Amino acid sequence: MFNNKKFLSLLKIKKILPDDKFLELENLSNKDKNFNLEDFLIRQKYLNNEDLVKVKAEVYNLPYRNLVDEKIPDNFLETISEDLSKNYLAICFLVDEQKMSIGLVEPNLKAMEALNFLANGKKLKVEYYLISKNSFNSAFRQYKKMEEEISSALEIKSKSEGGEDLVQVKREDDKEDLNVDDANSAPVAKIVSVIIKNAIDSRASDIHVEPYEGESRVRYRIDGILKNALFLPKNIHGAVVARIKVMAKMKLDETRVPQDGRIVLVLDNREIDFRISTLPVGSGKEKVVMRILDTAKGVIGLDELGFNSYVLDVFRKNVKKTNGIILVTGPTGSGKTTTLYSILNILNKEGVNISTLEDPIEYQLKGINQSQIRPKIGYSFATGLRSLVRQDPDVIMVGEIRDEETVELSIHAGLTGHLVLSTIHTNDAIGTIFRLIDMKAEPVLLCSILRIVIAQRLSRRLCENCKKEADKEYREKFMNDALAIIKDVDLDRLKQELPGINGLDDIKNIKIYQPVGCSKCQNSGYLDRVSIGEVIEIDDNLKDIIMNKITSLNVENIRKSQKFVSLKQDGFLKVLKGITNIEEVLRVIEM
Repeated sequence: MFNNKKFLSLLKIKKILPDDKFLELENLSNKDKNFNLEDFLIRQKYLNNEDLVKVKAEVYNLPYRNLVDEKIPDNFLETISEDLSKNYLAICFLVDEQKMSIGLVEPNLKAMEALNFLANGKKLKVEYYLISKNSFNSAFRQYKKMEEEISSALEIKSKSEGGEDLVQVKREDDKEDLNVDDANSAPVAKIVSVIIKNAIDSRASDIHVEPYEGESRVRYRIDGILKNALFLPKNIHGAVVARIKVMAKMKLDETRVPQDGRIVLVLDNREIDFRISTLPVGSGKEKVVMRILDTAKGVIGLDELGFNSYVLDVFRKNVKKTNGIILVTGPTGSGKTTTLYSILNILNKEGVNISTLEDPIEYQLKGINQSQIRPKIGYSFATGLRSLVRQDPDVIMVGEIRDEETVELSIHAGLTGHLVLSTIHTNDAIGTIFRLIDMKAEPVLLCSILRIVIAQRLSRRLCENCKKEADKEYREKFMNDALAIIKDVDLDRLKQELPGINGLDDIKNIKIYQPVGCSKCQNSGYLDRVSIGEVIEIDDNLKDIIMNKITSLNVENIRKSQKFVSLKQDGFLKVLKGITNIEEVLRVIEM
């Protein structure tokens, strides 16, 4: 039996809960028998799913195990049948001569009796572990691959349509008259459900469903790279698109113009937000893109983004200021909004009024006033900014500076005592200053109010589970390039980024790595991403250049007053730190 009081006590001992919150939850648990403590802790972001299970494991006196992304050999997995595994939420992940190791989501007597009986028949002992529902799902899907689930659904749909072969391509003059019944049919709903679930399990940020002449292609964007996930018969494409449109409450009969919608799903106690976009692509077909926003992950801390120590130092110094403008720049998908959210999280305190204008709102932040712009009805960044300054804000976040009016209003807001955070599309930090001047920003005002400009990219991290040391020839070639690139980096900064290095000569002895590929990283060689960044602080030296000698604004003049590290230099330093590889750095910097 689960001991709720012991669970709460452990949360207090581990300092996961403050004393006042502990008493509040203790009272709620005592008063309301239906109060879901675990759900509350996750929603309020006191714990994530895995940390919650770690604490529960102590209450149950069981060891904890994380099976997410772990490849379980078929002979171990099949020790427990798929039906038994599904019924008891149990996974066998290891078998040796004496015992079988089983992960349970919720230990209960009935499940353990059945599993003990199974083990006795094999003359084995059972060692139980507590696992999360995410762990269970990750392991359970190894029983049945996505292609098998989709094939099963297609077979059911084919039979329901009188045995029509769905693989056959319809003639060009055939029309698909879709309705809600088509969209909501069980096989189609199953296909969409499997596509979404596998995208989430694969850590995808986007799902693309695209029609082609002879088939429909499904691709996932994982760590910034689009990968083929599935090919469907052409005939099923319209029904899949219709199902997604019904879920997103979009117009089913409108296929001639783009539409936008939203779906909110709760999967394994995680609320996941999907932003849906449709686009007509010819022959009456539509392409669908689903942006996945996993709100349960919360906002990534500034330290976790991967910026170098100099960028972090400049960040921390300038977010303490009560007025001015902080800009983050880079191409689409470079992590600009994530960086702004991380800054907002630092600034989000009881005595600070923060208001944002976003398109879209990617994460709901408690204690922050977030507003979704709607250009179709005249509510743009510019018009919204005019209203925000009358809301007594201390901090304003504008999703993107797109035009001269937004530039003017942002500068005005910064001059009148507000700290303004925003993004802009330029290639590097220096280019941002030229871009602002092109957008009619007065150099004198810009100098007095612009604090810092951060340029960033997202590079894929090498998978720690399978990366290998580079061979001698590859390493020597890289080292020659690396020394030429980082020779201008301040020595103190170099020592801070590469502990144990006393000079450029020591760099020749550093190990560098290349991707390999394993089950944990889906054979890509990469797992997650890291920020590559450069920052310019608008100091007295730069103010003078911007006002009087703008044509002489270059890296050499910036380095005269600050320890500037360029995007390329930061990327090469991350290769030397074993975080990524040179091909990946060059791919994102030269994009």
